[in-house]
Amino acid sequence: MAGSRNVVMGRPREFDIDEALERAMQMFWERGYEGVSLTDLTKAMGITKPSLYAAFGDKKELFRKALERYTEGPADYGTRALEEPTARGVVEAILRGAVQTTTPPGGPSGCLGVQVALASSEAGRPAHDMLVEWRNASALRLEERFQRAVDEGDLPRDADPRRLARYVMTVTFGIAVQAASGLGRDELQEIADTALECWLPNGVRRTHPGSAPPPAYG
Repeated sequence: MAGSRNVVMGRPREFDIDEALERAMQMFWERGYEGVSLTDLTKAMGITKPSLYAAFGDKKELFRKALERYTEGPADYGTRALEEPTARGVVEAILRGAVQTTTPPGGPSGCLGVQVALASSEAGRPAHDMLVEWRNASALRLEERFQRAVDEGDLPRDADPRRLARYVMTVTFGIAVQAASGLGRDELQEIADTALECWLPNGVRRTHPGSAPPPAYG
């Protein structure tokens, strides 16, 4: 019995975890968090519900892993953009990446983060909360990059890194919403180009010393 039990427990999974997670990511990207059931997910992933629970946990944890895959895959343009030598280069890379990622040939339009964030019922709360943290973390990294640009003299000393980060994030997510609504890549690129034309003609000023800090993103 013991030998038989070890064989069963040691049996390798009969599916490719990376491939299954990729399919789950695509499902969440296309339909949002509330728009897919466990049955939809297991069917798309080609696995059973017990296998899903064993490999990924519940739906919430599966979404968390799918979001990590999205961040490290289609949305990694945001991380790579921070390596650009100038603040303008950072913004240009982010907006260009947003346009390209939200209009993939043959893939879901829009952004996984935006698609899921549009959910408003209590059932979508776990994913909503994850995405608030996800957006805030992205905005903070961008703010820190702009602060470095101020310190290095690449941006005016009176530029406000937080306001700049919020502006860029807002345009980026706006591009995603427009892409999901059917706007094409050329039209979205025009939006990105317009934002770049408005980039810091005289700097974005710091908030008044006595003003309240901006609210959290999301």
